[in-house]
Amino acid sequence: MINDKVLITGGAGFIGSNYVEYVLKNSEDEIFVLDKLTYAGNLKNLDSVLDKITFIEGDICDAKLVQDLFEKHQFNKVVHFAAESHVDNSISGPGAFIQTNIVGTFNLLQSAYKTWMSGPNEFKDGFDNARFLHISTDEVYGTLGESGLFTEKTPYAPNSPYSASKASSDFIVRSYFHTYGMPVVTTNCSNNYGPNQHKEKLIPTIIRKAISGEPIPIYGDGKNVRDWLYVTDHCSGIYLALKNGKLGETYNIGGRNERENLYIANVICELLDEMHPRNISFKKQITFVTDRPGHDFRYAIDASKIESELGWKANENFETGIKKTIAWYLNNQDRL
Repeated sequence: MINDKVLITGGAGFIGSNYVEYVLKNSEDEIFVLDKLTYAGNLKNLDSVLDKITFIEGDICDAKLVQDLFEKHQFNKVVHFAAESHVDNSISGPGAFIQTNIVGTFNLLQSAYKTWMSGPNEFKDGFDNARFLHISTDEVYGTLGESGLFTEKTPYAPNSPYSASKASSDFIVRSYFHTYGMPVVTTNCSNNYGPNQHKEKLIPTIIRKAISGEPIPIYGDGKNVRDWLYVTDHCSGIYLALKNGKLGETYNIGGRNERENLYIANVICELLDEMHPRNISFKKQITFVTDRPGHDFRYAIDASKIESELGWKANENFETGIKKTIAWYLNNQDRL
């Protein structure tokens, strides 16, 4: 059997690096990681596997680089994580989000198309089983009230420059399937957490602020709700979607773990009281701060499609996953 040549963009980032490890444990594929190593990408995330992959430092916005890499290595699989994804940063500097998330995705699609296909719906020899898996987010669907779930049929209604740029990239991916017959699959996930997450994100921030004795900032009244997905569970869903997903389809991957932000902070503090004890509870540091502009109230995913069609399920609930996550950060405090 010929092993796949898999290009993983953004593979030095949080979810990407976890996915690289997952694929190496579950396949014999030849792995190439392309990452710009911005603030969100860190080679330390790949320390344990660098000798098993080909790492390329570069930017998906560099069309010539992307095309040259496809021509040289003849990738037949792409798993596209590379994205600007920090909502606060998209509010203060949206330009990078438009470039990376929209233009960068276009560059990858166009290079894959030229490499795999001689024209619409015509595959070149050896690329009949090519696949392009695009990783997106539940934020493209906008916000939910107190009830309801995002499904694959939920209309798009992005509310931040970040989510708008991801929605745009989703539509470009869709267009390549309908126009050219490109073998694409899209996944939209809920909030991830786990090892290697960038320190600016909510859960690492709570842990960092707690153990450093600083105020733990919670936006608004802390009632905003997110559906939390442990990163390894997400990786298993991506892997299934790449291998067995129906071309042109979207699969929502969610943990069925809706939790309010204030609950998240309280649970982390309670676990730190047990795992990293001191004289006073970490909960004393929880502080409410001015809410983020346009802060979506609630996200929650209905993962029925990927569960029923591909046999995926999340192995962790929030309470088991967060304990593993805290333990990892306590053992890797340099990452906070």
